[in-house]
Amino acid sequence: MNVRTLLVAGIIGTATVMGGCTATRTQQSAGEYASDAAITAKVKAALVSAKDVSAVDVNVETFRRTVQLSGFVNSQAEAARAVEVARGVEGVQSVRNDLRVKSSPPTR
Repeated sequence: MNVRTLLVAGIIGTATVMGGCTATRTQQSAGEYASDAAITAKVKAALVSAKDVSAVDVNVETFRRTVQLSGFVNSQAEAARAVEVARGVEGVQSVRNDLRVKSSPPTR
C-alpha cells in the first residue's frame, strides 16, 4: 500500500468512528444521553421532594430534554402537580404527561 491509500483509509476510518458519536433522529449522542440522565435524576429528586406527589409510582424518562412522566397517581390534581414540578427543573424543554389516575375499587 502506498501512503495515499493509507491516508484515505485513515480518514474513512476516523469518519466512521466519529459518526458513531453523533446524534441521529432516533438516537442520542453521548453528550445528549448524559445531559438527559442528569435531567431525569433532577426531576426524580424534585418529585420526591414534592409532598403532594407520590413519586414512587411515577416513572421519569428523558429524551432530548423532553421529559416523559408515566405511571399512576391518586388524582388528576396530583398528575398536574407532577407535570408542574417536572417543568420547573432546569434543562427541561417540555413534559409529556402519560400519567394515569388510579381507579377506585368498586363499592358494594
